[in-house]
Amino acid sequence: MKRYMKMLLLPLMLIGIGCNPLRIDVDPITYGDSYIEHLMSTDKACYQPGEAVRLSVNSIPEGEVRVRYCHLDKTLRDEVLSGNKWIWQPPSEDMQGYMVYLYGRMNGSDTVYASIGVDVCSDPARFPRNGFLSEYGKMTATQIERVMNNLNRYHINYVQFQDWHWKHHHPLGGSKTQPMEVWTDIISRNCYKSTVEAYIRSAHEKGMRCLFYNLAYGALVDYQSDGVSTEWLLFTDRNHENIDQHPLSSPFKSSIYLVNLYSEEWRDYLKERNEEVYSVFDFDGWQIDQLGARGAIYDYRGQSVDLASSFGSFITDMHSAHSDKEVVMNAVGQYGQQNQIAIAPVSFCYSEVWSHSDANGMTILSDIIKNNYAWSGGKQTVLAAYLNYNLGREGRGYFNTPGVIMGTAVATAWGGTILQMGEHMLCNEYFPNNNLSMRGELKRAMVSYYDFAVAYENVLRPDVEKGKENTDWTNVNMTSIDGSVRFNPWGPKKGQVAAMCRCLKDKDVIHLLSYRQSRHLDWCDTDGNQAAEHMISDIPVRMTVKQEPKRVWVASPDRWHGVSREVEYTYESSTQSISMRIPALQYYTMIVVEYNE
Repeated sequence: MKRYMKMLLLPLMLIGIGCNPLRIDVDPITYGDSYIEHLMSTDKACYQPGEAVRLSVNSIPEGEVRVRYCHLDKTLRDEVLSGNKWIWQPPSEDMQGYMVYLYGRMNGSDTVYASIGVDVCSDPARFPRNGFLSEYGKMTATQIERVMNNLNRYHINYVQFQDWHWKHHHPLGGSKTQPMEVWTDIISRNCYKSTVEAYIRSAHEKGMRCLFYNLAYGALVDYQSDGVSTEWLLFTDRNHENIDQHPLSSPFKSSIYLVNLYSEEWRDYLKERNEEVYSVFDFDGWQIDQLGARGAIYDYRGQSVDLASSFGSFITDMHSAHSDKEVVMNAVGQYGQQNQIAIAPVSFCYSEVWSHSDANGMTILSDIIKNNYAWSGGKQTVLAAYLNYNLGREGRGYFNTPGVIMGTAVATAWGGTILQMGEHMLCNEYFPNNNLSMRGELKRAMVSYYDFAVAYENVLRPDVEKGKENTDWTNVNMTSIDGSVRFNPWGPKKGQVAAMCRCLKDKDVIHLLSYRQSRHLDWCDTDGNQAAEHMISDIPVRMTVKQEPKRVWVASPDRWHGVSREVEYTYESSTQSISMRIPALQYYTMIVVEYNE
């Protein structure tokens, strides 16, 4: 459960900072000249087919500057930039990612100044990129726009409204005819109706969808006064003497008491409460949370309850009640994902990751993404994966840039994404915790990685046949001609570069993830001590291919602002291999080998 700890850690976070422990960072320097010289922006995070894209850049380099529009490595249009604001009309095709970049000619070659990804997609669940909000105090329009422009620059297309509600069992403060203008959340912070409404409005203007957070089965101590029966609850004994609960102490309003999801009365009750929410707020759906495995639990009659087995029917029931709204459910440590959540009518798979390991720890993320895809019949994955977790528990500080980049690179290469961005970058399951800040280097990197994920979404998250398992992933037979780099199949090994390939209809997409300098292989970089990878260039390699290629190109979020480059190669028919030079590799480089169909 990402909200209130596996933990009893929150009291440590609150020491010395009272009942309103965390702040919204609305520093106007969060985005601007301080960390990116030429920063491109779009008016929306994603676009419907046929929509025009409004672009801007904060400053224009000297001399003639051109703007190029690309799909994968194909140039669609190239023109002289005439001002710092302009409009581009993308092709009408749906579910496509593009790269737009500014460049100039220097010494006979192109120099890239800035770039940005553009997502044209009518269904954000096809390429989900989650962000979050976690505080709803009294805010000005300027403050709200700063936060939302932040999410927009990362192309966030789903926004989770965490800890927005009044009570778990009664999320709307007041009633749908008389909603509260101000209410208190679980930790007694003031939440303003006007702030929630303004956030939703801004998100919709930017093409984002809004999901309200709530537990599937939570009730606070006053549940009976709001019409919840004790007979609907779960118990740790057969005599219904001990209610199963998640204990919370001050400054929390109450511990959280668990309700039986098999209870038809609870389901009907919750449908009514959700109807109240949708009547007042223009949310697009419900982000359903859970607490993971609970051990032995029983219903009021003393019958043993298999909680995970209730998830599928519960999700289906809730979705049927509001079929025009989306649902997503958190699989805590994958609890209930297979055979329940993944095959229910969720828009995408959402997995909260709690396994940390040094020994091939990066494969924890790749295994979740692959399993979710297979179990769900082709749904995409969002990971709630809290990078630098222990570092964030220690107090104020900074994220460790190499560790964050490595975790992000793994998720991106394997076709997933990590829930990271909100009013601050996420480091903890209690979303308002903003103990860790981003240095400028990490801010630049995250902008590049999100642009990369959008621009190349059609090869990172290919539209393969529904229900097909990930048999299209294969190992790569790649060797370093001069012996300067050691390549190995996935999973990673310290001192080497992991290489894997996704074989598509007319191309092979090879992902190179570097662990040459790694101190460990823990995806979380739990203690924030991962070492930085050095950039290496012009790496001579030999690689087996399926047939003689039509062309080969590379792209990296670590170099050239993510813009692709075609590379020369030599094909050897006797060995069915190509020899080429990889232009650059730091953390992550993608090679695409295209074939004639």
